[in-house]
Amino acid sequence: MPTPILMPALSPTMEEGTLSKWLVKEGDTVSSGDVIAEIETDKATMEVEAVDEGKIGKIVVAEGSENVKVNELIAVILEDGESADDIDISVLGGSSAGGEKKSEEASPKKEADASPAPAPGPTAAPSTAGSSAPASSDKGGRVMASPLAKRMAKNEGLDLSAIKGTGPHGRVVKRDIEKALKDGTGKAGAASAAAAPFSAPAAGVDARLYPADSYEAIKNDGMRKTIAKRLNQSFNSEVPHFPLNVDVELTNLLAAREALNAMSPPKGEDGFYKISVNDFIIKASAAALIAVPAANATYTDDAILRHKHADIGVAVAIDGGLITPIVWKAETKGLKEISAEIKDMAGRARSKKLKPEEYQGGTFAVSNLGMFGITSFSSIVNQPHGAIMSVGAGEERAVVRDGQIVIRNMCTITLTCDHRVVDGAVGAQFISVFKKFVENPSTMLL
Repeated sequence: MPTPILMPALSPTMEEGTLSKWLVKEGDTVSSGDVIAEIETDKATMEVEAVDEGKIGKIVVAEGSENVKVNELIAVILEDGESADDIDISVLGGSSAGGEKKSEEASPKKEADASPAPAPGPTAAPSTAGSSAPASSDKGGRVMASPLAKRMAKNEGLDLSAIKGTGPHGRVVKRDIEKALKDGTGKAGAASAAAAPFSAPAAGVDARLYPADSYEAIKNDGMRKTIAKRLNQSFNSEVPHFPLNVDVELTNLLAAREALNAMSPPKGEDGFYKISVNDFIIKASAAALIAVPAANATYTDDAILRHKHADIGVAVAIDGGLITPIVWKAETKGLKEISAEIKDMAGRARSKKLKPEEYQGGTFAVSNLGMFGITSFSSIVNQPHGAIMSVGAGEERAVVRDGQIVIRNMCTITLTCDHRVVDGAVGAQFISVFKKFVENPSTMLL
């Protein structure tokens, strides 16, 4: 009988997503492992593979369709001897009213990129395989390429249509981009790297204030919508929060950092590392959370959860938004391990290769804008965390020591607390312990 393809859940919390592109059309024959679609969630776009073989008998949800619910029927696979007459959508679990969407009604979208990640679902799975095939385009003339390849081509100013694809069905994949960069081929004009605006006038814009030809409206993708929704909930309604500020001296920390980095093998050799100030901040935060467990907590309606480990989210700015990959059990890791882990996850976050389990959850967060010259700021608590730490720039300031005005390298730290779970006294105790660890890094060894 016909086999349904349902919208897969690409993470434990996913409820809906955008079916951004079909890589097959009705009548195409597919085998297990063939990449058939790209699905956009709030943080990434993931490739989806078929796990059954047969012929695509019907595409129920058109590409570009937004807010497609998990487990909604999106397509049907036919076995040998079956035809479109054998398809009964009501029996397969979908509804023509809710599932069958016209392409022309689907809003254009801003493309996002990601690498494959695990995806549960009855007839679909994420892509991990590749095969050699000529470069090809879809019926709309667009070059078929993986999300990661698109991202790399955009960042490097390459023209995908000038690059031979060696992936499934001739799709351009990562190795093709790397080869083009090595060979110096595929260069595109500056215009090809620009984000595609969608047609003005944009919905809700008063044309008397902003004429249609005076701006470009870039459509909100799933990530931006999720950020807006969650932070609006956190800031305006659900989380009563308050900030605590403290100035921290970095003299001893900088000296320790210099000494540790001086011990590293030369760059390019095995074992090379470069510890950053932020790595010390993560380590000190973890140590302080273990020392003050009341601050390492999450609020629920029935109970306050005091966590046994310091799972710290590190805010990383990516194209179109912000993501917080998590250093799990940070209190058990050394500076070198924390440094390597953050560099790896930050790099994969910017290319949207993180798996959902690497950025969902956690107990605490750190946001560092010091590299942008910001001296002091307050972040919004990222639920379900009980607090978030904002780190300003380290800079030389005139301070008083033993009655004398001296120059010291200082940094302003702001702790924003969810008052439902972290009271003022608890927050003050945490930030006091944190300050001790930062100003005397060797105490973290005790």
